[in-house]
Amino acid sequence: QVQLVESGGGLVQPGGSLRLSCTSSRNMFSFYRMAWYRQAPGALRELVAAITSGGSTNYADSVKGRFTISRDNAKNTVYLQMNSLKPEDTAVYYCNADLLVVSGIENYWGQGTQVTVSS
Repeated sequence: QVQLVESGGGLVQPGGSLRLSCTSSRNMFSFYRMAWYRQAPGALRELVAAITSGGSTNYADSVKGRFTISRDNAKNTVYLQMNSLKPEDTAVYYCNADLLVVSGIENYWGQGTQVTVSS
């Protein structure tokens, strides 16, 4: 079983920055893809950013140029640096990981961390 623990959420003013962290209970070399999703009230969960084991990244159009995803394999942690935050970035942010196993792919979610952008 894999546990993903997020941290770093909070209340920030528009234009501010936050860095989210997601620490895995398992060695990150096991994951071929890690990602951040978010879900605002009344909305569907959406992909924010993803990073593969090879370091390739992709971002939602709404966050390109403002958010950066990175991973530190030595610390079993993936980060989401969020700059120039907007009120529409307010959501619960979830860490997600795809683990390759013999039988296929196992997918794991963290518990989520609240990000609120408001003046």
